[in-house]
Amino acid sequence: MAATLTRLSKPYSSSFSHFRRFVSSSSSSSAAAISSETTNPPSSPFTFNNTTALSRKDPKDRNVQWVFLGCPGVGKGTYASRLSSLLGVPHIATGDLVREELASSGPLSHQLTEIVNQGKLVSDEIIISLLSKRLEAGETKGESGFILDGFPRTIRQAEILEGVTDIDLVVNLKLREDVLLEKCLGRRICSECGKNFNVASINVKGENGNPGMSMAPLLPPSHCMSKLVTRSDDTETVVTERLRIYNEKSQPVEEFYRSRGKILEFDLPGGIPASWPKLLEALNLDDYEEKQSAAA
Repeated sequence: MAATLTRLSKPYSSSFSHFRRFVSSSSSSSAAAISSETTNPPSSPFTFNNTTALSRKDPKDRNVQWVFLGCPGVGKGTYASRLSSLLGVPHIATGDLVREELASSGPLSHQLTEIVNQGKLVSDEIIISLLSKRLEAGETKGESGFILDGFPRTIRQAEILEGVTDIDLVVNLKLREDVLLEKCLGRRICSECGKNFNVASINVKGENGNPGMSMAPLLPPSHCMSKLVTRSDDTETVVTERLRIYNEKSQPVEEFYRSRGKILEFDLPGGIPASWPKLLEALNLDDYEEKQSAAA
């Protein structure tokens, strides 16, 4: 492992070595977030691997270091962002880092444009370089802990991350593929404020023993409506290719963490109103949110 890390870090020796120091130092104060308990009952929309469950310890007493996994468009950013606000830790989305680099016209911009438009995965070296830069900026601001969204996506990235920090928990969001495709094709961005919306109104009937699912559109305010644009990579061809690549290269990452007993499988039962309370319950944070709301 050490030799692999050394070889990989050479093109970005300064930024990657900083990434290693940062996450290693922050992990020293992490408390374990997983404890052995009994499996959840079959009726539960979420299941723990290897009969593990989260301990109900105050999040402020355990430096949160979580990873969100799931297919493109499943909602990793939405739920990771909400948890980031609730727990007071940074939400670091590698997709956002890539888009920021694209908009900056920096040295990687042209290369990234070709990769993203073809629906391919960005290389480990580029992602690590961007992530290292983000962590360095966060350390300067005094950030502690993180919720990673979009990293790791490959076994190689997972091994690199494991070599430099202890991940407390990996949340694996799951959604049926036909709904994922419809959801991705409905994504829109306001060209003025940069906020994300979704115009898709999803209503899938239950069949073959599978429950139905409804997701209301996430519409923008009236002043953003005329400024909505579609991401260049949100076409049916590109989205389908992204899902294929995810299934081929990223799903083994799920098994990587599953074998370590760190993964929480969470099947989204619907849109945010239906899924958010269930996710908080799965994370043992339902009481915590109530306390935060009462204190506000």
